[in-house]
Amino acid sequence: MAKAVGRLKQRSEFLRVAAARRKWVAPGLVLQACERPGDAAGGAPRVGFTATRKIGGAVERNRVRRRLRAVAASVMPRLAAAGWDYVIVAREAALTRPFEALLDDLSTALVRVTRRGPSPPGRRQPVPATQEREGP
Repeated sequence: MAKAVGRLKQRSEFLRVAAARRKWVAPGLVLQACERPGDAAGGAPRVGFTATRKIGGAVERNRVRRRLRAVAASVMPRLAAAGWDYVIVAREAALTRPFEALLDDLSTALVRVTRRGPSPPGRRQPVPATQEREGP
C-alpha cells in the first residue's frame, strides 16, 4: 500500500535536512535525508526539490525539477521511511539521463541513506571535543 508523501517548502526545513549531513550521491541526483525530531517523527515522509544555476537557465531547472518530481512520485511512496524528510538536489546529468536510470538512482539512494548501522570501514570517526588527539 502506498503512503502519501508531503512537501518541504520552507528554507529552514531544507537547511535542517542539509545540516544532518546524511546523503547519497548518484549520477543524476543527490539525496539528503534526516529524521524529523519530536512530535512529527511518525508522520508521512516529506520531500523537497532543488536545482542550482549550474544546471542551466530557468527552463532547464524547471524541466529537471519536473522530472525529479515524477521520479519521486513513482519511488517514494514505496521506499521512503515514515518520519523522514528528504531533499533531492538535481545534478546536471538529470537533464539527459534516462528516466529508468533516475528511478534506479533514487531507489538506491533511499535504501542507502536510511540504512542504520556503523560507518563503512575506512571512514574516519569524529573525535569528541573533550578527548585530546594524540600525535605531533
